[in-house]
Amino acid sequence: MSLTLRFPGRITHWLLTALLGGGLLAGAPSYADDVQGADDSLPNMLGVGVIHLPRWQGARVHRDQLAPYIEVELDDRLTLSTDDGVTLDLIHAERLHGGLFGNYQWGRSREDLGSRLGGIVNSLSPRLNAGGYVEYDLNKAQNLGVTLSHDTQGAGVYLNMYAVTGLPPLGSYQHSLQLQLQSMNGPAMRRFFGLTPAQATQLGVNAWRPGAGAQQMALEYDAMIPLGDSLAAVFSLNFARLLGDAADSPLVRYYGSPYQFTGSLALVYRF
Repeated sequence: MSLTLRFPGRITHWLLTALLGGGLLAGAPSYADDVQGADDSLPNMLGVGVIHLPRWQGARVHRDQLAPYIEVELDDRLTLSTDDGVTLDLIHAERLHGGLFGNYQWGRSREDLGSRLGGIVNSLSPRLNAGGYVEYDLNKAQNLGVTLSHDTQGAGVYLNMYAVTGLPPLGSYQHSLQLQLQSMNGPAMRRFFGLTPAQATQLGVNAWRPGAGAQQMALEYDAMIPLGDSLAAVFSLNFARLLGDAADSPLVRYYGSPYQFTGSLALVYRF
């Protein structure tokens, strides 16, 4: 399989990706933001990498997206991350954290949809989601959290619950596992997985109007490999299974797959 790097078409698109996170809320491509071992403190990191992600949510084919990597904590409260978006910790307790949350959500282009679906199924523009989060640290290496966000340009609402555990470090190699359960309200589910009667007729399948519910469960492995005093490689492997009305969508059943894989690799400077 050949590697095609796709650059965002506008400078604003690139900057939003850098500041508000490069991941889809559902099927989120991620680097190694949650890597931690016995010591959960990590340096700030800047770099660039490649994300290998489904062409659209539910697709069986993938694309490769060049994206910046940012993991910067400011004043112990504000975090800018290409994995987690922007978080502002307003609670800031020893174990309990929570406050404002925002992230960037990839869309899908006509090219992403391919010759069979393009021009029939709606292309989707990238969106900004904003909301809040709460996270509880069980200990230095384990935490539980939830984010709830709203599409700033539409009616979509997204809920993500997660549990993270740091794995014992192997020398300087740090790694972790994360379990995620993601849900959408009806408008968000229909935006990504719905088919109108007219679209369904053109494709020769049944129309589909999904409702609110669980959309995806995912298991993610994150790791960081130091390459010297200042450089490191970070990578992530995310295996997901679409659920409910998302998995039952004709788009997924006939043109995609309920099993989703996302991987990423980045070279970063630590400071």
